[in-house]
Amino acid sequence: MISLNIIQLSKSFGPNRVFSDVSFEHQGSSLGIAGSNGSGKSTFLKCLGNLLRPTSGKVEWQQNEKLLDRDAFQQKLGYSAPYINLYNELTCRENLQFLAKIRHQNSAEVTIVKWIAKVGLEHVADHPFGKLSTGQQQRLRLASALFHQPDILLLDEPGSNLDEAGRSLIAEIARSFQSSDKLLIIASNNPDELALCERVFSIEQEAFA
Repeated sequence: MISLNIIQLSKSFGPNRVFSDVSFEHQGSSLGIAGSNGSGKSTFLKCLGNLLRPTSGKVEWQQNEKLLDRDAFQQKLGYSAPYINLYNELTCRENLQFLAKIRHQNSAEVTIVKWIAKVGLEHVADHPFGKLSTGQQQRLRLASALFHQPDILLLDEPGSNLDEAGRSLIAEIARSFQSSDKLLIIASNNPDELALCERVFSIEQEAFA
């Protein structure tokens, strides 16, 4: 089982406080982070995923009651968000191959082909990322977060720029994480996306719904 322990987490940018002294524990397969645009939910998610250092406090991840250090956590993490860009000059396939090389996954080609198909990008697999539509780019971000089969998946506004088929893909991904040995966190202001989670935390109210 994967668990998350947040201890008096605060983040400020200069004099501007985003959130302050947030503490809670979560055990379970999914967690939603709710908040309107500008509420700080993306900043909060970045702190959970080690993309941003909090001003104070701690984030602890455990698997089977064993604390994960930074390296172990990064190996288990998948992260997708509209602000995470891939290489514009590389194709869909080349972007995933590059990420596989960074992760030292030398035999990932079958998995890469699988995920390109899974997100519906077979017809543009050899097109540069920078030439894709915004919806196609979002689909490749999802593939890049999932092809290495993470145990922890953080999604920020996953349905951004996606059509109905893309939103169904998000729901399918969420269902695949309904497992005691995985944890999905979705930051969103979309009620349908938050409904995919078994528990929802409001960053604005700093309380659970």
